[in-house]
Amino acid sequence: MEEGGLAAGKSIAAACDGWIVFEDEAGQSLTPPRARSWGRRGCTPVVRVRGRGSGRVSMAGMTCYKPGERSRLFYSVREYTGRKDQPKGFGWRDFRDLLIRARIQLGGPIILVWDNVRLHLTKSLRAFIEANADWLTVFQLPTYAPDLNPQEGIWSLVKRDIGNLAAADLSQITRAVKRKLKMLQYRPEVINGCLAGTGLVLEA
Repeated sequence: MEEGGLAAGKSIAAACDGWIVFEDEAGQSLTPPRARSWGRRGCTPVVRVRGRGSGRVSMAGMTCYKPGERSRLFYSVREYTGRKDQPKGFGWRDFRDLLIRARIQLGGPIILVWDNVRLHLTKSLRAFIEANADWLTVFQLPTYAPDLNPQEGIWSLVKRDIGNLAAADLSQITRAVKRKLKMLQYRPEVINGCLAGTGLVLEA
């Protein structure tokens, strides 16, 4: 969403007494992300991963902001272990359900800001958005602009937390991700910090 689009989103949110909600997805395999750690000078710490096999933990999250209100975080986590009956990632219904859950708990209209990945542009999801235009307005982020999305800051915190985790299996990664996201839900000052990190400002 370009600067003009952000201004329009802020104006719409203020006019309808709504929330500005930034959405993004991320994933994590058994291979731990890079993270800082402590070690003796000259000796680089090595994290040895005990687990074997494929699989991936998919995450979808929404950071929600409204002047005068406590910032909120909603998320969904899906584990894919490689079984044929498992979806590999999120489908349009997962985004629909996450949006509905956010709307119920926020108790007001939503101005949704997200990127233009193909899944966000599917016919079914666009139909859902159009059918709920009374409480849902969507703005697209510019292409390749993760620095404008505070949800990226949430993912950075999650991956920093599991960077030194030598997981034995995928379920251990899933538990660690859920634990960190749950903790962040109770840290509105951290969610605010993710917004500040983008350079974007919400005005009352």
